[in-house]
Amino acid sequence: MFKFDYVEIPKYERFCEGCRKFEESEGRDSMYKVASFLVEYHWGKYADMADALGVLLLTWNAAFYRYGSSSLDFEELEKCINKNFVIIDSFRDRDISELSENDEQSIRKLFNDFNEALMINSGKKKGTKSPVSVAKALHLLAPKFFPLWDYNIAKAYRQNYSVKPEEKYIEFCKITKYMVESMKDYKINKSKSMIKKIDEYNYARYTKHWIE
Repeated sequence: MFKFDYVEIPKYERFCEGCRKFEESEGRDSMYKVASFLVEYHWGKYADMADALGVLLLTWNAAFYRYGSSSLDFEELEKCINKNFVIIDSFRDRDISELSENDEQSIRKLFNDFNEALMINSGKKKGTKSPVSVAKALHLLAPKFFPLWDYNIAKAYRQNYSVKPEEKYIEFCKITKYMVESMKDYKINKSKSMIKKIDEYNYARYTKHWIE
């Protein structure tokens, strides 16, 4: 088991409070449900899968894709999914508890390829990349294995991704595995993966500061 002494494991009541604040305050979760359904429904159809990912990315990361669908290259995203589908499919039904060092090369490849495919496609910021978008896309493709993050969450866990974001994401996956294993006895709503619940807690605490 990966161990991180500096990572605070929230008490059950605090964890539930964070998740509850997220559900009370964050209306965008409906888009997560829609995008998740579309990915599942269109699994193996690369163009439709790209569209499904775009539904979430253009909503959850609207500040990055501020010019709408024209700033996200759906053809490049489709090519990326096609190119990596065998690897993506191998992660689809896996749980993060199965994460091992043997997965690092595949995670690194997926992260770097999606980082290229999801860069801004037009305007003054053309070519700008978003490690946040990459994590969101990977999570939708394998929701029990790949964790979500944003800048504030990554910083809180000492994984500033301004340099070598793929390595920081691998480390963040290890941290998330450690948290999942440390909280394995927590009773949560089984309609969501533990990874999603941890993201809701992280978002409530580190991004929105709804809890301290």
